[in-house]
Amino acid sequence: MSKVQLNLVVIQSSNIEQAAMFYQRLGLSFIKHKHGNGLEHFTSELGGVTFEIYPRRPGTAPTTAVRLGFQVLSVDDLVHELERYGAQIISPPADSIWGRRAVVADPDRHRLELTQI
Repeated sequence: MSKVQLNLVVIQSSNIEQAAMFYQRLGLSFIKHKHGNGLEHFTSELGGVTFEIYPRRPGTAPTTAVRLGFQVLSVDDLVHELERYGAQIISPPADSIWGRRAVVADPDRHRLELTQI
């Protein structure tokens, strides 16, 4: 067993409120958080991993090159729900060697790979 464990994922958004609402549709629960003089951001705990959404500062590189993966109960239902709220569908739900799978983009164009539990 590896001694390394992922415990933090941070993305940046041009609109953290909109991004948090998008990820809440996946089932994440957020609280607003701030560390000392740092920026106010949203944070969610996912089975030992902290997922944070920070505001994107002008002139900083976007975090959209990172692909995020989430296991969900129903890929088809979630994609339908996200599509109603303007999510871009990159790959519609389909069976694959990993099971039922789809890829969508959040409002900032981060790609999310959804696989069914």
